[in-house]
Amino acid sequence: MPFPSSPVAPRRRAVLSVSDKTGLVEFAQRLARLGFELVSTGGTAAALRDAGLAVRDVAEVTEYPEMLEGRVKTLHPRIHGGLLGRWREAEHRHQMEAHGIAPIELLVVNLYPFEQVAERAAAAAGVERGELIENIDIGGPAMLRSGAKNFESVAVVTEVGDYGAVAEELEAAGAVSLETRWRLAQKAFRRTAAYDAAIAATLGELTAGAASERVRVGGDADLPARLQLDGVRLQSLRYGENPHQRGALYRNPAQAGGIAQGKLLQGKELSYNNLVDLEAAWDLVGEFDPPAVAIIKHTNPAGCALGATLLEAYQRALACDPVSAFGGVIGLNRGLDGEAAEAMAQLFVECIAAPGYSPEARARLGAKKNLRLLEVVRTAPSWTLRSLSGGWLLQDPDRTLWAEPAWQVVTRRAPTESEAAGLRLGWAVAKHVKSNAIVFARAEQTLAVGAGQMSRVDAVKVAGLRAQLPLQGSAMASDAFFPFPDGIEEGARLGATAVIQPGGSVRDRECIEACDRLGIAMVFTAQRHFRH
Repeated sequence: MPFPSSPVAPRRRAVLSVSDKTGLVEFAQRLARLGFELVSTGGTAAALRDAGLAVRDVAEVTEYPEMLEGRVKTLHPRIHGGLLGRWREAEHRHQMEAHGIAPIELLVVNLYPFEQVAERAAAAAGVERGELIENIDIGGPAMLRSGAKNFESVAVVTEVGDYGAVAEELEAAGAVSLETRWRLAQKAFRRTAAYDAAIAATLGELTAGAASERVRVGGDADLPARLQLDGVRLQSLRYGENPHQRGALYRNPAQAGGIAQGKLLQGKELSYNNLVDLEAAWDLVGEFDPPAVAIIKHTNPAGCALGATLLEAYQRALACDPVSAFGGVIGLNRGLDGEAAEAMAQLFVECIAAPGYSPEARARLGAKKNLRLLEVVRTAPSWTLRSLSGGWLLQDPDRTLWAEPAWQVVTRRAPTESEAAGLRLGWAVAKHVKSNAIVFARAEQTLAVGAGQMSRVDAVKVAGLRAQLPLQGSAMASDAFFPFPDGIEEGARLGATAVIQPGGSVRDRECIEACDRLGIAMVFTAQRHFRH
């Protein structure tokens, strides 16, 4: 129900203070037609006046000027009293009338764009610290919390997407229903919680400095003593990994780019499993400078290769395991050109992730209506996170790879130049294969992959069973040490002539002796790449 008339409440009052002015004028026009008095601040008031609407400034209501460069505008009893007062209770009404406080029936607030500024701080250019700090909203969250607490009397609108439904309720019933006010209040508290979490997470990665100092966000912070998660839901997914599980996609507002914020250029909605596989493909091709293609199936590489062109890299990657590639996901570290797109169009592919697509590629793949094309901006995660019952696991991302100065040839024979190139590629790919992981490779192409086995020798055997290309003269990479010589002996039987592994087993000497006996070159990296 609307508030009753009173000397201090001659009209229904709505306070509007927004940074994102999308849809604002149309919503305010509908409110004005319903008899609402519009109260506003700064740029919001100017936008409404420019549209011909009558607006009262907050300073007129509070009888106090905006001050301190706009930092203090709405922090006043005539605003917060109007939001928190329970007008229908006699004691509250008498106190409000005594102090000239009119009730506020509707609050429309979206906050200073701190998350967007933090995204720019995460990008290469960074931002000035002062700009980041000045985009911390104080009055907006305070009003949202006041109005949401008093949801029995106040409707709090935080999202442009709710303007239409709220206006329709007001027009049809004369008031916003209690159920809607409760839903909007919950949304407001979620918004302020996420906003504060984004501020805490972003500032937690910075040190104190001058306002003019340019700052960046991400990558160098200590692991937090208190983990604060802040995710903005982009969309609800059709389901999770399986149809009986719910799923949703969230973005990190403090970080720009990545798979979660990729632009879907064509195709139906991405599924939970699509997104997980796209992340695996995108992560893998990011290891390489030359044109690279990775074909992923159930998060493991069915093939990965380099080439002088994307077409050459794709053909090599596909040759590794063309059967598993069917229905897979492809990642590229270059914009997709028409020539490579023509070849990919011959295979059933679920999704492609690339930094861009040529007009020729878009035209060729446009006929495949169900093929999803995702345009992705590269970014590096600050941490990797996994949920547990009762908590979370957090770690640095596994970025280290090419620590070749620490590599040690431990056998009598050193790798040849071509074997060394195969070891490098195999080592890079093994980092992205579920443990226990074995990769057979040559200089520019994976030849066979053994993934996710409970014993390392079985991972070697699985790779051999799946091999579609000759393994003779190949390099064999292992994500962790060989606990026994049997894995090396099986690899040699399949055709490997060089091995790369971290070392560190109590049986390293036995493994080295097996290599020397078989004429195999072996390199220790002193670093493993488990992926569970």
